[in-house]
Amino acid sequence: MNYNLDQLDVFGPIFASAKKRLSLINYPMFKQFSILFLLIGLLHLNTKSQITFTGKIINATKAPVANASILVLNSNIHSISDSNGHFNIKFPSQGNYQLEINHINFASIHPSIQVNKNNNESIFILIESTKTLDELVVTAEKKEELLQKIPFSITALNAKQVNAFGLWNTKEITGIIPNLYSADPGDARDVTSVRGIATSSYDPAVATYIDGVNQFSLDTYIPTLFDIERIEVLRGPQGTLYGRNAMGGVINIITKQPTNTSTGFADLSLGNYNQQRITAGFKTPIIKDKIFFGASILSNKRDGFYTNDFTHSSYDNQNGFSGNYFLKYIVSSRWDINLNFKHLANENQGPFPLVFGAEDALGNPYRLNQNSTTTMKDKTSNTSLSIRYAGSGFNFSSQTAYQQNYRYYTTPIDGDFSPIDAISIINNYGNQWNNIKALTQDFKFTSNNTSNSKLKWTAGAFLFYQDAPVKQATRFGKDANKLMIGDSLFSITNISTTLKKGFALYGQATYAINNQLNITLGLRNDYENQSESVLGSYQHDPSTDQYITRSDTLGRTNFNALSPKLSLDYQVNNNSLWYGNYSRGFRAGGLSPLSSDPSQPPLLGYLPEYSNNFETGIKNNWLGNKLIVNIALFYTKITDAQVPSLVLPDAITITKNTGQLTSKGIEAEIFAIPAKGLLLQYSFGATNAKFDQLDIAAQGESVNLAGKHPIFTPNTTSLLAAQYTLPISAHIKIMARAEWKYIGSTYFDLANTIEQTPYHLLNAKTGIETEKIALYFWAKNLAGTKYISYGYDFGAVHLGDPAIFGTSLSFKF
Repeated sequence: MNYNLDQLDVFGPIFASAKKRLSLINYPMFKQFSILFLLIGLLHLNTKSQITFTGKIINATKAPVANASILVLNSNIHSISDSNGHFNIKFPSQGNYQLEINHINFASIHPSIQVNKNNNESIFILIESTKTLDELVVTAEKKEELLQKIPFSITALNAKQVNAFGLWNTKEITGIIPNLYSADPGDARDVTSVRGIATSSYDPAVATYIDGVNQFSLDTYIPTLFDIERIEVLRGPQGTLYGRNAMGGVINIITKQPTNTSTGFADLSLGNYNQQRITAGFKTPIIKDKIFFGASILSNKRDGFYTNDFTHSSYDNQNGFSGNYFLKYIVSSRWDINLNFKHLANENQGPFPLVFGAEDALGNPYRLNQNSTTTMKDKTSNTSLSIRYAGSGFNFSSQTAYQQNYRYYTTPIDGDFSPIDAISIINNYGNQWNNIKALTQDFKFTSNNTSNSKLKWTAGAFLFYQDAPVKQATRFGKDANKLMIGDSLFSITNISTTLKKGFALYGQATYAINNQLNITLGLRNDYENQSESVLGSYQHDPSTDQYITRSDTLGRTNFNALSPKLSLDYQVNNNSLWYGNYSRGFRAGGLSPLSSDPSQPPLLGYLPEYSNNFETGIKNNWLGNKLIVNIALFYTKITDAQVPSLVLPDAITITKNTGQLTSKGIEAEIFAIPAKGLLLQYSFGATNAKFDQLDIAAQGESVNLAGKHPIFTPNTTSLLAAQYTLPISAHIKIMARAEWKYIGSTYFDLANTIEQTPYHLLNAKTGIETEKIALYFWAKNLAGTKYISYGYDFGAVHLGDPAIFGTSLSFKF
């Protein structure tokens, strides 16, 4: 049976653009399944009578708490307490449910309730957030659960913590998360490693999800942070539920959603380097309990950290604008539809502020000398349509997402990072080139959380399609001979079009052997097919003619990847959970691109690389939720390691399976409130990662680098943060906060010749807070530590951000 998107008049506007995007995929069943699930849902809306549950929220002195938010986990059901603390919720059926109760002045709680026709009013007590820790809920296993009940290593930062740390970009979680390192070379493409698993290619080793959408590659990834509800970092392979490129872990970012209460905020931050950052947002019900709208925006600009001695001007000036927009429709107590659009537009007047040699970069910090200056324009959009059903027998969700990135340099970019006219890179050929598009579809079924069954399960299917047309020229100028090129005044142009498509089936089930012991089994099978066509040409001045050096050639590859999981967890007592698990993840294979180096032939296939992880740990919650201590040990083996080699001057990465890696280590996290108003946080990670086998080609010979450390992998990360909050009246508080980060020895090339020795970073923040207005003064890298944050194996390095000082004023209602 065929379905026509245009025939669904009610959803015509939503599917108008999706129809064109879906036509890119020659999957008839892909299109039919999407419509079929929607039709089934609309034809089977639950119309049974509902059961009303009533409750009251009070504080420790038994005074009512107004304007508390009450959410039912894994559903779209929510409520707000009135001025007397009362609330009521209509449930579609009897059963066991778990609530989340939040208020800005109190620690969140998550009581379990039993709903039936004979319920009396229930009382819930909130404790001030200065006296106890928040209970955090995460969606790490694709459903809402308490963090301390999940049997693997995960760190979550809620909205309060994101604000306290002043996180503006995902790379700033370095040091906060044990054994995580993230940085970029100045182009806002964050490369992230976890536990020694890293990459410098555009297929990440740590997957990033934003509001459930897989940020398919570094090209379509939005790293800016604003209006954030929560950041979850899952450490260790997560292949079973997350699939491709989750071999090191997953960063899961959730933004704030609109509710029945109209809310808004505005924030202005000013700092040195002419930093100006403005965020604002508004969320409101259009029709109460039915249709909701939310919008938030970010405008960010600053002068460059670097100075270009060639032009005697600031080099890496940046100007960006981002937006996040929601339209949510609650069809019934069981069904909801969510349409989301995100976008990011950046202009960087001086991308890749790099200096050859660590000694020069650190000896003359934040200065470079480049003759070719340009502006990088970077535009990313992310559109998603989510449909969710909470049934009496099972839950279902469908999420369709379309991502696009168009990035180019307005004029040639300096490829030799020097004042001579030797090498430059050109990629401004119109939006039919260097315009990356990706379409993903995720179907997911989960067991009903209201049942008393010992078996809880998740199953689903994931499909994707990516189109990456790339055209880039390497220009060799009049000074090219100074770099022993052998000629000058010529250009080499490489064209490639890469198509990737694939699907996966996955399932995971947890069975309660008894009240304390659970076993979890999971398996995922990914299939991927890739094709790449390449074309090369040569042009020499004064002629403009292009001579074909590589005729249009097509290459193909495909592969399967299995990702199993086995886990045991044991509830030692009410406060402690022990777990042990095995999990596997993979990073996708592919085809080598066309480069200007004739010794690197294109279209050579390379296989997926796999991480096999063994982990054990314990999670503890003591002293009435005033002390949390989590400890984990891990051992990871990487096989078929993909070893990247950067080909210059194209800046193209050639990948080969030439290595094996072993990584082992320990992680610890402590959260404590030892006294009223005093919050302490400590995290520690140690990684001992080395290549057991690593053979690379250098100057026509094979070089054995076994025993070397992987790139972007500090041997130690550590954080100590202390925050004190003091109420000075019923509605006014003052706060002071200090943070110390320690990042251990880190290497940026496979031969381990480019090393950043251990360094410390100090951050500080103080301010005054009311219920609606807050004023902060802050400093990042207070001591002005100079350190290498990113480096390439050919010797160019990029320094981490200098000392930054500023003030922030925020208003909310």
